[in-house]
Amino acid sequence: MPPLFRVLAFGLASLASVAAAFADPPKPLEPVAAKPKQIVLISFDSAREISQWERSRALAKRTGAHFTYFLSCVFLLSPDTRSEYTAPGKGAGKSNIGFAASRQEVADRLEQIRLAAAEGHDIGSHACGHFDGKDWSKADWLAEFSAFRRILENAYALNGISPEPAGWRDFARHAVNGFRAPYLSTDKALYEALPAAGFEYDASGVSPGPALPPTKNGVMRFALPLIPEGPKAKPVVAMDYNLYVRHSGGFEKPSQAGEFADRAYRAFRGAFDAQYNGKRLPLELGFHFTQMNNGAYWDALERFASDICVLQQVECISFRDYVARLRSDQKQAVVGG
Repeated sequence: MPPLFRVLAFGLASLASVAAAFADPPKPLEPVAAKPKQIVLISFDSAREISQWERSRALAKRTGAHFTYFLSCVFLLSPDTRSEYTAPGKGAGKSNIGFAASRQEVADRLEQIRLAAAEGHDIGSHACGHFDGKDWSKADWLAEFSAFRRILENAYALNGISPEPAGWRDFARHAVNGFRAPYLSTDKALYEALPAAGFEYDASGVSPGPALPPTKNGVMRFALPLIPEGPKAKPVVAMDYNLYVRHSGGFEKPSQAGEFADRAYRAFRGAFDAQYNGKRLPLELGFHFTQMNNGAYWDALERFASDICVLQQVECISFRDYVARLRSDQKQAVVGG
């Protein structure tokens, strides 16, 4: 290169260096907000069969999940003690779902409740006799709630079961803070009675899809979502009984149990994936201890929980723990603000 061009090139490079030195520094990249963990809320209604208590607790231990058990209090009364319960507008000893088969069965169930609570699970109320309370008054609901708490607290004494575990009565008085109405049937009076009875959350609602639970009159209100299901992706309430009616009209078809289990799993997984890859709203799934269609829906649940509850970005927790966490976050936000 001729000397003149070398000097010119050097000069241009020097100018470029000076310009770079005085140029605005590059702006830092905008921080990307981390997604919250996906919350999955799995619950069981009535909680009768001892084998299903054991099966669900084993599933929880394998997957790290915590469940909510909505207990029907009539299963803490034997045939000899059934008259301890009187439903609003009914005679003593009446129930839509029967009672425990024996005192020993009550003892076994109480032990399962105690073990589940010790393992961090949430014990909620499903009322007592599984009656439809859509026409009940506030006083009726309060009477039903009072019966539940009295029977739970005194279950050992009422049935002549000993020894009563230390701390049982304190647990019965203070640990049950959530409710789900039988048949998901509610009325205005229920929502007046819930805060008066000291409940912190209700899980009786149904919503068009996963949603954040609102709080009204101090009670957080959860709702089972409609989720797409089947070849035509028709919406169905995310509960095993609703799938049972969808799949087989509410009648047992054990020969198709495998097909129904796969459909249920794909519905659960599809609803989960939509939230996991989207807004990450909490996903609720409801079950019973009943083995509908030869256990198809429990098989689907076990497959689903084994796949997703173990993921790092997923938490399968109870309603109680979700409420406690949300309220703690809200208090911190108020203090911080």
